[in-house]
Amino acid sequence: MTNLAIAAQGLRKSYGDKVVLDGVDLAVPEGTIFSLLGPNGAGKTTTVQILSTLIPADGGTVRVAGHDLNRQADEVRGAIGVTGQYSAVDKLLTGEENLLLMADLKHLPKRECKPKAQELLERFDLVEAARKPAGTYSGGMQRRLDLAMTLVGDPRLIFLDEPTTGLDPRSRRAMWQIVRELVASGVTIFLTTQYLEEADQLADRIALLEGGRLIAEGTAEELKRLIPGGHVSLRFADEDALKDALGALGRGFVNPSDDDRLTLQVPSDGGVASLRELLARLDAAGIEPADLSVHTPDLDDVFLTLTGQHKETDR
Repeated sequence: MTNLAIAAQGLRKSYGDKVVLDGVDLAVPEGTIFSLLGPNGAGKTTTVQILSTLIPADGGTVRVAGHDLNRQADEVRGAIGVTGQYSAVDKLLTGEENLLLMADLKHLPKRECKPKAQELLERFDLVEAARKPAGTYSGGMQRRLDLAMTLVGDPRLIFLDEPTTGLDPRSRRAMWQIVRELVASGVTIFLTTQYLEEADQLADRIALLEGGRLIAEGTAEELKRLIPGGHVSLRFADEDALKDALGALGRGFVNPSDDDRLTLQVPSDGGVASLRELLARLDAAGIEPADLSVHTPDLDDVFLTLTGQHKETDR
């Protein structure tokens, strides 16, 4: 079986009579990107704080990076890195000084500190700005420096809590590429994000959290197939072929707002089995579409359908 970077069962946390996490189970395989989504107040940040040893859970069993969270918190802290929307960068120090400070805090041998800092400056394209105060860096550069500081201790599991909030699209995509490279090297990423496109682009698996409970989990494609709205678009050469297809399938419609009156939309979950069955019925009737495309709801649709619209602030 695949080794798990995070294994949590029955995770619980309350503040007074406010239940924040109500029996959350998580299984995150090593070397993958796992994204936790949910509306404000769902418990995302609380989950990250517990798993990264910042606050204790009220109940449940958790192993992080192979260590028991309750009995081996120091070992957990030595194996993980945490970065997010609130940067740990000291803006009065230069980029190089920030990295050297982190190396000192991680108790790296003195002879290793400068080479490690130089390696990370090169890896994150910060060499030219290395001796400039971090306060002069752009938002994207500060995020790269923050993540570089997290990597000083070579963590095998990194918690990214909304790491691209406020970044422009170019900087966001640059951060995505860095995350992909980290995972390719064997690092595990636990990601929370307010950008559903980000989860769609990066995550191997996605979990939806609402009211302290996991309400859905799967790949992005699996989650999209959970809700209605998916369909297969079949375009035909002429109206006779379209009518024959409608008769053979017994379902489907032409979208009145579509300029192309030769395209038939057939409700479908977009899965391989349903697509195979649809094509087999057309083939049996001797009908061949000129073009075919599969349309599934996006993660925005999934999020809005499966979660409520909470207005309270995430803890």
